[in-house]
Amino acid sequence: MTVSAAKFEIGQVIQHLKFGYRGVVFDVDPCFQGTEEWYEQVARSRPPKDKPWYHVLVHDAAHTTYVAERHLEPDPEGGPIQHRLLDQLFGLFEDGRYRTARTIN
Repeated sequence: MTVSAAKFEIGQVIQHLKFGYRGVVFDVDPCFQGTEEWYEQVARSRPPKDKPWYHVLVHDAAHTTYVAERHLEPDPEGGPIQHRLLDQLFGLFEDGRYRTARTIN
């Protein structure tokens, strides 16, 4: 399986192309890391498993989501998001993106 470089970065604000929600990327998998059962039940459009998938804090929601790269675009609003976990994962919001709260080794 060939793995592609990620188009989006941790801290980047994105928008879902189909569902229109905004969010911020908090983790990136170089390829699909879920179960086959989850993929069959949830990923109805059958996005490629060998492309990056993103863990996203959803704006104005309490949940997170796992999204294939082809369903995302940079957020055209460019503004901050609201999520209860935001302060645990990120610090300053500047230049349209969030900076991580602490240095990761």
